[in-house]
Amino acid sequence: MFGMMRPYIVHYYRVDDTVEVREQRQPNDGHDPFPVLIGRNKIPKDRRNIPSEFPMTVMELSPSEIKEYLTERDFTVGSTVYILDRPFFLYDCDEFTRQFFLKKYGVEFQPVSVKIGDSKVVVEKVIPPYNGFGSIEDSKQNCVSLVPQPPRKDVLKMLQNDLKVLRYAVVLENPSAEDKNRRFIIYYNLARDEIQIYEPHQRNQGIVEGKFLEYSRVKKPGTSVDNPEYYTPADFAIGAVIEIFSRRFKIVDCDLFVLKYLEANAEDYPPEVLESVRKLHASKLQD
Repeated sequence: MFGMMRPYIVHYYRVDDTVEVREQRQPNDGHDPFPVLIGRNKIPKDRRNIPSEFPMTVMELSPSEIKEYLTERDFTVGSTVYILDRPFFLYDCDEFTRQFFLKKYGVEFQPVSVKIGDSKVVVEKVIPPYNGFGSIEDSKQNCVSLVPQPPRKDVLKMLQNDLKVLRYAVVLENPSAEDKNRRFIIYYNLARDEIQIYEPHQRNQGIVEGKFLEYSRVKKPGTSVDNPEYYTPADFAIGAVIEIFSRRFKIVDCDLFVLKYLEANAEDYPPEVLESVRKLHASKLQD
């Protein structure tokens, strides 16, 4: 049709010798969604073969002018049948049709290999490198769909860890003279895997205390930009040094909930992390 080979399904109804032609839709083929090309009707074998005196310009064909209709014998695999002056090449049939022709006419149909439609070049979708704006998950959504959707969240994890926060006391490693007495508290939100750093108030410190870092996911230094690794409680052993945005913090303390949480989920974290927290709280009890 119009120089294109498009797939169709031809239905032949033996009960009244009618024919129906239905179109097989292909994804993103750009054609209008009209599944029936030719409605069920008796189709003349040659609608041009009519008396010459018939006034075709002013009258439609009636059954009295049509001499012969298409029958089941005209629909054989490998042949071209003209339906209302449109050529249809029959390259295959279903198993019922194949068995029917074999039993009734002794004709065995073999499918014919055809190439349907235009050859399409498959373009591999490549996610561009992260540009540094927003989070990696948000940026990736712009490459997945035309209308970006928010990235999916682990709702089950958020429900199980709702309002659960691990708190660690940290100090700056190798601080300058004016930062020697500064103390910080790291809050680790288990529901969102985000870190917040808060600097508590100290008298006569001369430094504006308060929120040092807003809740955010913090990447480990040296990890890939496109596939980063984030800090988790497995990295927060007592005495460990973590680097957050070029500032190095040494973990010196944690609250009792950290110990209870690590003991309840001991299989998910390195044993040395749990052991360091146990030694810390054991020393507190001795004191």
